[in-house]
Amino acid sequence: MKNIKKITSYILLSVLGVSSFSCKKDFNEVNTDPIGKNKTTANQLLAPALVNVLYANMVRNRSFNNELMQVTVDLGDSEGKVFRYDIRLNVADYTWNTWFNELTNLRDIKTIASKPESLNKSYQAISMITEAWVFQLLTDTYGDVPYLQANQGKEGVLEPVFDKQKDIYLDLFKKLEDANTLLADGVAITPTGDPVYQGDVAKWRRLGNSLYLRLLMRVSGKADVNAQVVAKLKEMIDTNPAKYPIMQNNTHTAKILWNGTNSSTAVFSSPFMISVRPVDFRTPAIAEFFINNLTTWNDPRINQSLGKNNVNRWGIAPGPNGFAGVPSGYSSGSTIIKQAYFYSDAQTNNPTTLQTDPYTGIVMNVAEVDFILAEAAAKGWINTTGETYYYKGIADAINYWLPTLLINPNDPAVKAYAVAADIDWKDSYPLNTTTRGTQSKMELIQLQKYYANFLVDFQQWFEFRRTGHPFLNPATGLANGGKMPARLNYPTISQSTNPTNYKNVVASQGTDNINTLVWWQKP
Repeated sequence: MKNIKKITSYILLSVLGVSSFSCKKDFNEVNTDPIGKNKTTANQLLAPALVNVLYANMVRNRSFNNELMQVTVDLGDSEGKVFRYDIRLNVADYTWNTWFNELTNLRDIKTIASKPESLNKSYQAISMITEAWVFQLLTDTYGDVPYLQANQGKEGVLEPVFDKQKDIYLDLFKKLEDANTLLADGVAITPTGDPVYQGDVAKWRRLGNSLYLRLLMRVSGKADVNAQVVAKLKEMIDTNPAKYPIMQNNTHTAKILWNGTNSSTAVFSSPFMISVRPVDFRTPAIAEFFINNLTTWNDPRINQSLGKNNVNRWGIAPGPNGFAGVPSGYSSGSTIIKQAYFYSDAQTNNPTTLQTDPYTGIVMNVAEVDFILAEAAAKGWINTTGETYYYKGIADAINYWLPTLLINPNDPAVKAYAVAADIDWKDSYPLNTTTRGTQSKMELIQLQKYYANFLVDFQQWFEFRRTGHPFLNPATGLANGGKMPARLNYPTISQSTNPTNYKNVVASQGTDNINTLVWWQKP
């Protein structure tokens, strides 16, 4: 105890000594930034903000989305098993904190790009597109969230009001409209500061409009906005497609390409490499639902002959029973033998692992756009048929991971693959059905969209909540009354630092738990 007191006294005296010494030095000399920069640029803010958002998206995709959506199963009977819908309250904290933190930087890009000395329409638009991307993640995860008053701490707004999800969506539509107009001028940006499109503003415009399609479809089931949604979809796709360019192929897919190494410190190292130990990356088993479909279809993405050294493109390792999975949501106390799993880094003779794969940093891909349009066409909202976009989506989803296959969406081989896998489009199918085992156009579309959205933040979960598809495998050991969580709770910090507005949002939206439906889920 005496030693601790001596050490504490020494530290305190040292600090005071430094303070006394510092006070004797010239104040301006001591407080001059040695780097010499007192402001930043839009170019310098963009890459770090995007990387940090994607970091959170990928980490939580792996530990949360994949466990909910029967991609993986973190075997065991301990509490907090997400695959059993047992969600701990602190799960909500990480994404909330990261997304809101980075929104400050994304919004600052627009502020900087709006000043006369640094005016740039493209950076203004990119700011609005990326802000819409992150706010969509926030509101679809939590429901009503601070929006208009968010990230205004510098202006003295320390307790922001929670905006209603409907109002957030309607304002995001306006932002994406404005971004599309601004990018039409094609003002150049700095290529080296753009990790997504390397300065190609035409591709940013395609991303903005493709994200617009995602948001429109997400709320299309609400009667009070359906007419507006359908009219906008028709305008974008049928009436005036030149005004609203969208993703057409995988060169338009929005992604950050990681460096492909097993370094945890190099620039653009994969978040899976930085945040997950190899032994932990390969721990979860792959769920029956995820892998059984792929093996039944003879899907190219798990075809060993199309990978390297007999390892398939998705780096899936066989288990005792080969490429088999384990049941998700199994009852506690059951004896489950681990089967197939994802290879990790540092495994002998393994040239392929998603842990270091350059292509896992997906913001949004063209296949998702294809399936959005397939649904819109199947519902009669746009011209052409759902079949056209459906087969294009299958081809684009496979092509992203296996570009050397050169699958042309119009190639008869694409339809032949679907026929052989029994996932081919039939006009005779009903649009929708709630009966498991009964095929419908929505089940076809959403099942393929599920695989297209593999590794893409929480999109599988969002789409399941919106549509009820694909039909996941039934389970006997689920918590939460067997109900898929409808949202995440608000983090504890929002209750303690913003108590009045927290009480107001709970009174308006409903009880702060995982079963309260967000606006677009409510009947």
